[in-house]
Amino acid sequence: MECRSPIYLVDINQAQYNALSTVLQFIGETCQSLSSNELTESIQHVNPLCVICGSSETESLNLLTMYSNTAFITTSLTLNTNESNYIGALDLPVSQGQLTQLLHHCQTFNDASKQFKKTNKYLLSSLVGRGKRIQEIRYLVEQVAQSNANVLILGESGTGKEVAARAVHEMSNRKNGPFVPINCGAIPAELLESELFGHEKGAFTGAFAARKGRFELAAGGTIFLDEIGDMPMPMQVKLLRVLQERTFERVGGTKCLEADVRVVAATHRNLETLIEEGKFREDLFYRLNVFPIEKPALRERQEDIPLLLQELLSRLQDEHKATLRFTQRALDSLMKHNWPGNVRELSNLLERLLILHANKIVDLVDLPIKYRYLDDQGDTVEKIDFSPEQEALAERDALCGMFEDPPLAPEFEAYDESLGFLGHLPAEGINLKDKLTEFEIEMIRQALDSQDGVVSHAAELLSMRRTTLVEKIKKYGLNKEG
Repeated sequence: MECRSPIYLVDINQAQYNALSTVLQFIGETCQSLSSNELTESIQHVNPLCVICGSSETESLNLLTMYSNTAFITTSLTLNTNESNYIGALDLPVSQGQLTQLLHHCQTFNDASKQFKKTNKYLLSSLVGRGKRIQEIRYLVEQVAQSNANVLILGESGTGKEVAARAVHEMSNRKNGPFVPINCGAIPAELLESELFGHEKGAFTGAFAARKGRFELAAGGTIFLDEIGDMPMPMQVKLLRVLQERTFERVGGTKCLEADVRVVAATHRNLETLIEEGKFREDLFYRLNVFPIEKPALRERQEDIPLLLQELLSRLQDEHKATLRFTQRALDSLMKHNWPGNVRELSNLLERLLILHANKIVDLVDLPIKYRYLDDQGDTVEKIDFSPEQEALAERDALCGMFEDPPLAPEFEAYDESLGFLGHLPAEGINLKDKLTEFEIEMIRQALDSQDGVVSHAAELLSMRRTTLVEKIKKYGLNKEG
């Protein structure tokens, strides 16, 4: 007979323990009284059904975070938290009905946690992350993989929709068959039908031989229709017929061929909006949307960035024969970025850093300017929005600074009030942009000198934000010593 998991009563006073243990024993549960300090050792040996906690709010929240795979119930005190392992608060005196219901929810939580722990190793390596959102994606992929249902993967560009599609294929009973992707938006409308269904010899000008389409090439496996929202309306009609009849004909042919494929589609567009605009067929949407999976944007799962960095680096370092390490400041700054390009943007950044800083430790100053969200002390700074031209100039100056000494600001001529602010305009003229840059450099240098190199004081003297001044100091290769 299988032993039931115990219920740990943590920091419960004697009166509450007596009341709780009596009810728990009556409904057939076992319990054990512990202090919060004893909980770690006990969980290492026996995984409980749940922890009923009588600690303070702060201590209870700490325990919730420390033991994220364990279900928690508090006594009387209701916690303001979104942690998935917080089941609810138990009112005192104890009600058998409420306690039984809470324990049922604990069992449901534990069953779901076991499903996540049993997740296939392929899913863990391809859909990287420990956050709740990515765990849900892995769970959905695992659940739908063994069926033949059509899958529609939604999400912003760069979130890894094709990775999820491949995971569906690899987890299915079609994994020994081919995985055939096609980008519906990248192929001209007049060629898309031939690409999907193939053509017979002489079907159109240039068709010198018969050719198999993607549906034939994917026989026994999976066809991935990427950017399905960009498919022209006439092709949507033909695709709908294939999904309904499971047969198709080559262009210029009359023989019906069986569509022995699993269909997975993806798009970054809102298909329901396209339906309202008359750009996407509603009946095709419902054919494809049998099992939707929505890939979250990277900004919605920033807690996964360190793991993603590690996984992407392991894939890129073989190609570049180099690796990287990041300081905690650099990691903290990256986790504050909004990542409009999602995982693709992160991968591109890592490849760039591998080229510039191979086998080095990347610190905050080594990151491109738009990824710096902390100052030298590790405090969050107000982000400055640079135009593409400003970013390019700053990056160019930063690169130049890696190979040569910072340029020294030219000396200004003595000020003569009778000649105006900058003296006589030379007969040959001047470059106004360069002259303004020289003037700015000199003013910053003087402000720093007058304030003994204290940047915040110099910024106040120049009536600008400290973060703006810091960027200009870096841009011009200045330093506090002048």
